[in-house]
Amino acid sequence: MKKTKNRWLIAASAVGIHISIGSVYAWSNFTNPLMEEFGWTASQVQLTFSIAILFLGLSAAFLGHFVEKYGPRAAGLLAAGFFGVGIIGSGLAVNTGSLPFLYITYGVLGGIGLGVGYIAPVSTLVKWFPDRRGLATGLAIMGFGFAAAIASPVMEALINSVGTANTFYILGISYLIIMTLSSLYLEKPPAGWAPKGFEAKAKAGNARFKEDLSQLTANEAIKTSRFYYLWVMLFINVTCGIAILSAAKPLAEESIGLTTAESAALVGILGIFNGLGRLGWATVSDYIGRPNTYTTFFVLQIVLFAILPHTSEAFLFQVMLAVVYTCYGGGFSAIPAYIGDLFGTKQLGAIHGYILTAWAAAGLAGPMFAAWMKDTTGSYGTSLTFFSGLFVLALIVSIVIRKDINRLREQQSSAAKNSIAG
Repeated sequence: MKKTKNRWLIAASAVGIHISIGSVYAWSNFTNPLMEEFGWTASQVQLTFSIAILFLGLSAAFLGHFVEKYGPRAAGLLAAGFFGVGIIGSGLAVNTGSLPFLYITYGVLGGIGLGVGYIAPVSTLVKWFPDRRGLATGLAIMGFGFAAAIASPVMEALINSVGTANTFYILGISYLIIMTLSSLYLEKPPAGWAPKGFEAKAKAGNARFKEDLSQLTANEAIKTSRFYYLWVMLFINVTCGIAILSAAKPLAEESIGLTTAESAALVGILGIFNGLGRLGWATVSDYIGRPNTYTTFFVLQIVLFAILPHTSEAFLFQVMLAVVYTCYGGGFSAIPAYIGDLFGTKQLGAIHGYILTAWAAAGLAGPMFAAWMKDTTGSYGTSLTFFSGLFVLALIVSIVIRKDINRLREQQSSAAKNSIAG
């Protein structure tokens, strides 16, 4: 009889993959070295990161079915190959001084590795942790959030000691090894598997163990209104969050008069709250439910985005920004568990991939809109007020989806009663 793997080691493997691919958020470490070495503009270098995020969303959407068909181990190894080769290839691009080649290696190949690597372990963790879906996905996605804090000083030290190209080579080989070893342990739980005591608690009607609303394929899920409610909620949360992330440094200088160095330090500290929010909110969602968690995100941010532009008290401003960062990170980590609650785990990876197109769209829309508002009005404050209004829309959607869920549960309850009566 085959021995069942340790689900906490599965979680650790997922963290290994996410800490590797999450290093994309430390891309800014390469901006100045590449500009100085080749005379490229900031926009040209920044486009590399944008291409990577675009392909993250596209590959997550188009390769979600690959994850479901071939399993997390094969998907993880595919991600390791694309991401590792993409980073190593970036070293070749630097050695040859080719910007288009850098776009292909880091942007396209690395981006594909990002997308597949993001969804493969998360969809698997939801199946291993039916009792703690939020905690499990929060652990992995926290790794993605904290990765920049880990990778940034390593990148800085390597660039200063061995040069930009060699830094890419060393990182690429390291990530390839870490992701490969992590992927080899990944595996779906055996059919019918459940953690000890889970089924008894579920039958006892414990509120934390509600049965999934349905068991749908990805193609069935995208035909439901619930799918689009989730998409809109994630899109708004990420659009507003990523906009404030992209503008946090100048916003702090503009609103509370921090120096450039102080603002940079603040951004680094706030990144920790991004990671903590991913684990904290996802864990909280196990207790209060995903619908309540998302409604809380939106109520908090309606208030925070409305008063941030009018706050000049430094400590209060920084506390509010920290809360916004936790909500931004929490939105990512709670969404896989929410998908599992509504659509089941039959094709969770594929559905998650489709939902993540909201991230790709928001990654383009948020920063561009904030920059346009700054250019048009001379202040980031106006865009924050607009985002507060967007969160009102998100709050309405979070209430509508509750009604949809309750209606379906009532229909299922009636059908079950009629079946028993018949």
